[in-house]
Amino acid sequence: MLTRIISTAVLLGAASIAFATPQIQHWQAPSGARVYFVENHDLPMLDVAVNFPAGSGFDVAGKVGVSHLTFGMLDLGSQDLSEDDIARKLADVGAQMGGQFDADRAGLSLRTLSSAAEREAALDILARCLQQPLFPEPVLAREKARLIASLKEAETQPESISDKAFAKAVFGVHPYGWRTEVADVEKIQRAELESFYRAHYGAKHAVVALMGDVTRAEAEAIAQRLTAGLPEGGADAGIPAVLIRISPSEERIAHPASQSHILIGTPGVARNDEDYFPLYVGNYILGGGGFVSRLMNEVREKRGMAYSVYSYFMPMQQPGAFQIGLQTKKEQADESLKVVRQTLRTFVDKGVTEKELRAAKQNIIGGFPLRIDSNRKIIEYLGVIGFYKLPLTYLDDFTAKVDKVTSKQIKDAFKRRIDPDALATVIVGAPEEKTGASK
Repeated sequence: MLTRIISTAVLLGAASIAFATPQIQHWQAPSGARVYFVENHDLPMLDVAVNFPAGSGFDVAGKVGVSHLTFGMLDLGSQDLSEDDIARKLADVGAQMGGQFDADRAGLSLRTLSSAAEREAALDILARCLQQPLFPEPVLAREKARLIASLKEAETQPESISDKAFAKAVFGVHPYGWRTEVADVEKIQRAELESFYRAHYGAKHAVVALMGDVTRAEAEAIAQRLTAGLPEGGADAGIPAVLIRISPSEERIAHPASQSHILIGTPGVARNDEDYFPLYVGNYILGGGGFVSRLMNEVREKRGMAYSVYSYFMPMQQPGAFQIGLQTKKEQADESLKVVRQTLRTFVDKGVTEKELRAAKQNIIGGFPLRIDSNRKIIEYLGVIGFYKLPLTYLDDFTAKVDKVTSKQIKDAFKRRIDPDALATVIVGAPEEKTGASK
């Protein structure tokens, strides 16, 4: 979730690393769905995922949370099947159903034995959940109550509070910045879920990923079976543009937690952006490489201010967040924040050393085979490749593109994308004497 073996040798100094990548087959089903398939008969298993442009970024003002509840209820009742029926029938054939939901995507996944009887039974359930969801009123009422309880609990948690404030500070009124509130959930009606489903779960925008023990002909039949009965769907599968340059802000939120939770960031990079690889490699050096990153060295190793500090880019259809995060004692929150900001500024201004770049490439390339060492991991990549329309050779090309990144490309990309003077900062559990908001 590899039949063809490709030897990809990447020379880094004296080191040569070879590993296998899957052969990805691609076609468009008669239904209009795009299909991505890797045939592998090593295990008697089949993994399937069907994704749609139906994430939270497709909510509209006044109806935040509709996308999440629509997704959450896909497998809680379909034509002729109650949620208990679905769970029992899946258990009977040893199959597992899951899902994917984020700001861009939503959909269901299935893992089943590839033997005909078990596979057919499991696929029948998946097809019904995708094509005939009922959104039963009693189940909706229960799920709303469950979600409201979860949201109320989250309102007390520093991680949730900081995430909500950070998203708003970075994305403003853009849907990427919206977070579901209790009041949003309370007013959601069943008709809104049905409407969202018909508009966003259409066959022509569906992306089907298959990995495992079936032939190409069988995969074609499965993809068509899962999508033929989907709604036609709406015409627009896009998310509004993100405002890249934001005004600097700092928000301090009181909380009784013993530590300050600090988030710093700005809109970063889209999935198909030409700067993706320079930013990816550069961020590994800055804060994505764990103990070998600059932020970890400056904040933890040199000063002992935090157990962990990280940075990452979240590439989405539109530029997702670039985020730096850490937790530290309240009394040293301001000092830690100063160190993080200075480390970022130095990184943006001066770039990376050749020694850092060589080490980062070796670590990224050396660890890449672990990213594609199971069916589950491969099908996740198939979903990303299909949804964002990345090249079929994306996995083949990944290490070569990492190896080609130069220190100049990293410096140029960070200079263009990250302005140390225009960042959003959120501190939950801020030092009491400085609690308040400043913009």
